[in-house]
Amino acid sequence: QVELVESGGGLVQAGGSLRLSCVFSGRTFTTYGMGWFRQAPRREREFVASISWHGTGTTYTDSVRGRFTISRDNAKTTVYLQMNSLKPEDSALYYCAARQGVVRARPDEYDYWGQGTQVTVSS
Repeated sequence: QVELVESGGGLVQAGGSLRLSCVFSGRTFTTYGMGWFRQAPRREREFVASISWHGTGTTYTDSVRGRFTISRDNAKTTVYLQMNSLKPEDSALYYCAARQGVVRARPDEYDYWGQGTQVTVSS
């Protein structure tokens, strides 16, 4: 069974930065593509970014491209989301997710989820 544990969320002022981490355990990390999603109150869970198992393929939603960077360290079985130039509209509960094979952008295409880490950006 895969376990995902996120950390790194918090309260930050607009324009600031945060780095989220997600530690993967339970299976072979390098066979899983990883994604970050977020969900704000009264909104659906939305795709933020994904990274292929080998780390060379990344995808971003338009609203974060150029500000957020997803990366992974396969030796540490950890995926990161570096978030810069944060905006109040980035406030949400951020989840990491894992799926075997090619990464996707739909939440229902991921097999495993973490519990989430809260990001709040004040104006």
